[in-house]
Amino acid sequence: MEEIFTIRNADRKDIPLILALIRELASYERLADQVVATEALLEEWIFDKQKAEVLIAEEAGVPVGFALFFHNFSTFLGRAGIYLEDLLILPAHRGKGYGKRLLTHLAGIAVERGCGRLEWSCLDWNEPSIAFYLSLGAVPMDEWTTYRVTGEHLEALAGSKEK
Repeated sequence: MEEIFTIRNADRKDIPLILALIRELASYERLADQVVATEALLEEWIFDKQKAEVLIAEEAGVPVGFALFFHNFSTFLGRAGIYLEDLLILPAHRGKGYGKRLLTHLAGIAVERGCGRLEWSCLDWNEPSIAFYLSLGAVPMDEWTTYRVTGEHLEALAGSKEK
C-alpha cells in the first residue's frame, strides 16, 4: 500500500509551487508585502547557484507544504549546520503530523551530512509554532538577537568599504 504522505526534493518544475508556498507563508506571517522573490530569482539561487534546497511535502501526490533550508557554519562546532529558512504546512493539512515529519526528515539530513545543529527562527507572536517547536525539544536562543541589513542600507554599507 502506497504511503499517503511523502517528502521529496524539489526540482525546477516546482518553482511556481515554491513561490506560491512562500507567498502563503508570508501571508500567514503578516509579511506578504515583503515578498519580492520571483520564479527567475528562485531558479537562479536554488537550482543554478545551489544556495538553498527545498523539500516538498505531499499528501497522495498533492503538495501540502515545504521546507526551504541551507547550510551555515558554526565556528564553535567547527562544522556545518542546517538553517531552516521556511517551513509551512498548508492550513487544511495541519494537525496531521506533517510538520513533525518534515522536521524529522530535515534532522535526518543534518545527521547524515555530519552537521552539528539544525536551527531556525520563529516570530515571537507565533505561539502555535513555538509550542510545536518546544514539544520537539527545540530550545529558544533568547540571549541572541538577529540583526539584518537590507536594501539601501546594505548598499550604503557595501559602499563604505575602503577603496
